[in-house]
Amino acid sequence: MSKVLHPNENEFLDFYQNAELLFIDFFAEWCGPCKMLAPSIDKLADEHPEATVVKIDVDATPLLAAKFNVQSIPSLFVVKKGKITNKQLGFVPYPALENMLKG
Repeated sequence: MSKVLHPNENEFLDFYQNAELLFIDFFAEWCGPCKMLAPSIDKLADEHPEATVVKIDVDATPLLAAKFNVQSIPSLFVVKKGKITNKQLGFVPYPALENMLKG
């Protein structure tokens, strides 16, 4: 079972404000690159328990996507103690996801 969380907007805001290390994947069900990235996001959550990994469906939560100025998906963010420390657009290989957490 995947450790990736699919929070609603209120739950997400709580994670954003309180998680030591948060990895966010803004995606959509119809997005091909998002589907290709999904197994790597699951692996990241499984192999990095120090990080809270969340997926945010841009169609279900457009206000959150707007707050993060998401204009392309997948859009990936790393947040440490409430501050965005890394950002990546589009499909990236698994090692790049791990490097995002370290950056």
